Amino acid sequence: MIKRSLLFSITLLIVSCNTNKALIQTTRKGSTYNNTAARAYKKSAIKKSNDSKKTSADSPKIEMLEATSCVKVTNEMILAYINSYKEVAQANMKKYGIPASIILGQALLESGSGTGNLCVQANNHFGIKCNKDWSGATVRYDDDTVDECFRKYNNPFDSFQDHALFLSGKTRYAPLFELNKTDYKAWAEGLKKAGYATDTLYPNKLITLIEKYQLYKYDTEVGGVFTTNDITSISSDSDRHIVAKGDTLYSISKKYNISIEDLKKQNNIFDNAISIGQSILILK
Repeated sequence: MIKRSLLFSITLLIVSCNTNKALIQTTRKGSTYNNTAARAYKKSAIKKSNDSKKTSADSPKIEMLEATSCVKVTNEMILAYINSYKEVAQANMKKYGIPASIILGQALLESGSGTGNLCVQANNHFGIKCNKDWSGATVRYDDDTVDECFRKYNNPFDSFQDHALFLSGKTRYAPLFELNKTDYKAWAEGLKKAGYATDTLYPNKLITLIEKYQLYKYDTEVGGVFTTNDITSISSDSDRHIVAKGDTLYSISKKYNISIEDLKKQNNIFDNAISIGQSILILK
């Protein structure tokens, strides 16, 4: 009988460990129940479960962005980045015919939402390498190979401006400008085909970002249909003014006989601040 009682107690303990019920503590002799301890255990278990659920719900969602850098950023960081640069993206769509969704998607991906090393060190939001036609500042960074040369900018808006010039000024990207400006999928595939990135998954990453964050809505807000004839030629060195010490928007506007407002619109400048070495586009 003693053996049966002991076996029953052990069995009860084992079964209770595999259920959601509180454990029942037993003694080797007498089969008495410690209800106070059981209630305390159950209360503690419920609290831990609720705390775990709350922590999981409150934790920020993480997005992996990978191109010239690999970083983890929250959705809040991505939304803040989009809000900061949506206007310049739309301005460049109007001026150059590049979809705002593509501009924002590439910027998010290449810059790691503004947190990637290349972006932080060089204000390079699009991972654009030096190439032989670049005469501006540079920075060295490991990408496809070790110690590659990348373009360095004075501020983020110069990077957005150069991205527009880079795509619209090179013949290998010319087929893109024959595409519908609301067809972001065709643009994403076209960028990879033209050699913008070596990553075979680049179009998919770009399209995923555009659709997840509804970047295509910025294309429809701009509206209109662009063609290659709408894109102003900007290949000549005479179309640029490099800001020197003492230059102001007023002095530059007088020099080129252009209004300050037109200068600001052409260069996506939202205040009167310019910096030495900054490239100012002069459309004729």
